[in-house]
Amino acid sequence: MANLLEMFKYTFMQRALLVGSLISVSSAILGVVLVLKRYSMIGDGLSHVAFGAISIGLALGLSPLIVSIPIVIIAAFLLLRISNNTNLRGDAAIGMISSGSLAIGVIVTSLSSGLNANINNYMFGSVLTIENSYVWMSIMIAILVIGFFSLYQNRIFSVTFDENFSRASGIPVEQINLIIALLTAFTVVIGIRIMGALLISSLIVFPTISAMKISKSFKDVIITAAIISLICFIVGLITSFLLDIPTGAMVVMINIIALIISTVIGKTI
Repeated sequence: MANLLEMFKYTFMQRALLVGSLISVSSAILGVVLVLKRYSMIGDGLSHVAFGAISIGLALGLSPLIVSIPIVIIAAFLLLRISNNTNLRGDAAIGMISSGSLAIGVIVTSLSSGLNANINNYMFGSVLTIENSYVWMSIMIAILVIGFFSLYQNRIFSVTFDENFSRASGIPVEQINLIIALLTAFTVVIGIRIMGALLISSLIVFPTISAMKISKSFKDVIITAAIISLICFIVGLITSFLLDIPTGAMVVMINIIALIISTVIGKTI
């Protein structure tokens, strides 16, 4: 208990707890739709795009956040357009943009300063480098995600399971898909600071799958996923501090344990 009290005396740990909790909840809520629509790897794809943009920003001496946000938003829009207007499947489009962006990031990094501490922090995450701007942006993202899903739950449900029926019913499918993609882009960019570009997609995938094991309705899955994601992040953050292990990796391991527990519980109910 003394160690826990000491842990949260540090300002950077308070920021990490707040930002990580909000991003975890936002990722889980968005993840339900993305997983059900077979876009579960969009987080991974956008994180690689963000890594490429961050590499360019650092090489040019610009703010990584300012550079990465518009580029990731454009990438999210392109992913939707490519998938909807070509014969490519969503996972193929994600794979192309993901690998291309990662290659650009590696090349830019190699030509500039190599794998320095800044790039390393973005690849694997670091709770020591969270600034106040990330706190305010994570609050804004959480409000937008929760508000959007609360106000348009029925429309989101319809678009998730049957886009053709939704269009016939007058629901603006493209607009809803675009909003979800944009919210995912913002969430990924901010989440990279804690989880790293290589692990951020875990916040989208694991809580959703765990929730689907023990919940049946769409609404229950969303709520359960958010709760599981929040608990896993807090436990992972505390454990990483006590054991001196990278936070992103520990959060993923806690999510894996939660998935195993959910699978066992799901078979008994």
